[in-house]
Amino acid sequence: MTKIKYSPELKILKLLLAIYIVMAFVLAGLNFGYVEHAPEKTAAAINWAWHFYENWIKTGFIAAGGFLTLRITGGAQKNRLRRKNLLGFFIAALVVHIAGPYIFNNPELYYFAMPLPWTNQPLQLLQPESPFYRAFVTEHGTGGIKATLFFYLLVSLVVFGGTLIRGRRWQCSTLCLFNGFASEVFAPAFPLVGQSRKAGPRLIKVFQLLRWLFLAIALFFTAYWLIILAGAPIISQVTLFSRLEIYKYLAFELLATMFMWVVFTGRGYCYYCPLGTVTGLLGKAAGQRIITDIQECIDCGKCNRACPMAIDINRPAQDRKAVTDLNCVGCGHCIDACPTGTLAYTTRFSCLRKVR
Repeated sequence: MTKIKYSPELKILKLLLAIYIVMAFVLAGLNFGYVEHAPEKTAAAINWAWHFYENWIKTGFIAAGGFLTLRITGGAQKNRLRRKNLLGFFIAALVVHIAGPYIFNNPELYYFAMPLPWTNQPLQLLQPESPFYRAFVTEHGTGGIKATLFFYLLVSLVVFGGTLIRGRRWQCSTLCLFNGFASEVFAPAFPLVGQSRKAGPRLIKVFQLLRWLFLAIALFFTAYWLIILAGAPIISQVTLFSRLEIYKYLAFELLATMFMWVVFTGRGYCYYCPLGTVTGLLGKAAGQRIITDIQECIDCGKCNRACPMAIDINRPAQDRKAVTDLNCVGCGHCIDACPTGTLAYTTRFSCLRKVR
């Protein structure tokens, strides 16, 4: 990793990250584990606190953390692509966490802003037997269901359509409000405890197995809800499957991701995120690659140190070969770090390079 000087700005950024993690653990635990059994007023207070955290506090942290990260890493001019990433996440947060809930009268709109990865709540909204449908229709009515599903379809079109044009960068380094935003906004602060580190070859192989496992699990849940919606003659266990998805999300997405923030890296979940896998494959269809032959590589290794996904860019650059790794999230850190400007992120429809 690129060495970061321990400055007052970095101390503040680490403090913000710590606060964000602690609040997530506490409020998510209360919201998903206790609220069903709490008195009505207590449950309402927990729901309000969870929504306020997910919407307003997250947006505020994106703004503050993004500003601090640019300061720590050398300013906007030195980090042209990183600046674009941070601006994209801030705009996405304004849409999903601020404007969207107001327009659609739904403070939980963020559940529908990331297709596929951890729940199939849009499909559950079409199933009257699901506990999520019953809770949702009681609060928002059938009109709220239609509006929310429209928002989900719009987001899916934006995510998958944009990926076919801009590659995996479009979702993972511009729009993702689950792990992508944190990995960019808090980048210099990872890990929260100990020295910065990257995944080694053995760990990357483990992540590769997890990538296909979690994609298979996500597709399994999707297939289950589609079969139920089709009215196929199978034993319906909608409450059980709904809870299993929530438990999977809490254990292997939310808690695991934040644990990696504390002791490992900000991009850990990006290795096995189901949506990241799908957008990675779509990125290949879009011709996504890091080209390395604009200028001469001087073998400084700065690109490898800057890459948060531990991709070897330096060796292909010496041979003037393109990098097409499925793990590439298109963050552009290697491009910002390259002193000769020989790198560029390209698809069939776009090209992002360093302005010298």
